[in-house]
Amino acid sequence: MPAFQTTRRVQHSAQEMFTLVADVERYPEFVPFCERLDVRGRRKEGEREILVADMAIGYKLIRETFTSKVTLDREKLEIRADYLDGPFRTMENAWTFRPLSAGGSEIGFSISYEFRSRTLALLMGAVFERVFRTFAHAFELRADKIYGKRETSA
Repeated sequence: MPAFQTTRRVQHSAQEMFTLVADVERYPEFVPFCERLDVRGRRKEGEREILVADMAIGYKLIRETFTSKVTLDREKLEIRADYLDGPFRTMENAWTFRPLSAGGSEIGFSISYEFRSRTLALLMGAVFERVFRTFAHAFELRADKIYGKRETSA
């Protein structure tokens, strides 16, 4: 099963980055290949917020939409997306946000997935790899735009 994982240190707080990633309705504005994101519903489950969302992705002539259950856990600074429906056999996506004592935060992003169709896997596999490699960077750029670019201390 294809998987991608990265950890990045950013100059923004863990809370700021959590808020930015949790704002899924804004993804079409800056996430590569995300053409549309519609939240079907929201509910509270204790301290967590649960969303069900449809995300439409596109690359050249290929367009696919998939549905995920997104769990926003602000207390633990974790976001998890579990696949519900669409072109995948399985997909799991997780974000973690950890404050750093020197300021800023460490962001973890991981995803594993498997397409239902071998043909789609062949067509989209290379595209997904590129998307995931630019995904974390897109969120960093968005944080700089929203919260302001911060200089690193030497």
